[in-house]
Amino acid sequence: MSETNKAEDQWVKGIIKETFAEQKKARRWGIFFKVLTFSYLFVALVLIVNSVPSGESASEQTHTAMVRVNGVIAADQEANANSIVTGLRAAFKNENSEAVMLVINSPGGSPVQAGYVYDEIKRLRGLYPDKKLYAVIAELGASGGYYMAAGADEIYADKASLVGSIGVTASSFGFVDLMEKVGVKRRHFTSGEHKAFLDPFSPEKEAEAEFWQQVLDVTHQQFINVVQEGRGDRIADAEKNEKLYSGLIWNGEQALKLGLIDGLGSPGFVARDIIGAEDIVDYTLQESALTKVIEKLGISIGSGLANKMTTQGNSLTLN
Repeated sequence: MSETNKAEDQWVKGIIKETFAEQKKARRWGIFFKVLTFSYLFVALVLIVNSVPSGESASEQTHTAMVRVNGVIAADQEANANSIVTGLRAAFKNENSEAVMLVINSPGGSPVQAGYVYDEIKRLRGLYPDKKLYAVIAELGASGGYYMAAGADEIYADKASLVGSIGVTASSFGFVDLMEKVGVKRRHFTSGEHKAFLDPFSPEKEAEAEFWQQVLDVTHQQFINVVQEGRGDRIADAEKNEKLYSGLIWNGEQALKLGLIDGLGSPGFVARDIIGAEDIVDYTLQESALTKVIEKLGISIGSGLANKMTTQGNSLTLN
């Protein structure tokens, strides 16, 4: 066999060897992902079988029903109106719940989401007049958090809890001067005289600023009306305390003197000494175990595929 034929023969053998190596690598990845998928499905099955039942069926004994509000109140956050309202409905509906306790730890957020919850609280209290709703503020019950609390029969907080912030805020930046210094020109086309009045890259107009302030003032008055409606004559006279609706925030002791809350105490204290049902059942809407596993499974498989495609040398690379 000539040297040329030998070289060609070795080249063909090399190609065949590399092909088999790639196929073997592909099979290993296939087995890996199959094992990973079955593992997640097995874990999902175990979680479903051993999952804790929802609050609605968790206790057949008399108990205090609890719904938690944690974090910023917004449609895309854990503390969204739909989740909170779903928990409240289940808590009121259960005949074994002596009373409902809304435990709040929130700096506030969307007035729309808070308004939805407040309106539903009023509706549920009307449907179940014999079942009281107590709001308990943990570290923070401010702005939209207090907005919701105002709908409760009574409000409790710790002496160091922060309560209040009855106000409305909207903020932005202005970059016009900076753009002029660096020589950047804004090209923004709109249809409508005031369509871009909140654009931070355009000069502020006095008339538009006044208009926006009116929007904030009206929203603030809506907040004040909710507090006055919910708290009634328990609230301090705003004429005697002009700072009450100024957006300031107070600790629990100060809030008690102002009538923003009815007493000092923790969720355990309220359940035991105020409601008289020490056992607390959590009705907060939880994401199902299966949903969590599926989400994690999707993320893991996606990451695995990306890693596979970027580590196979000349086979395929996604950038």
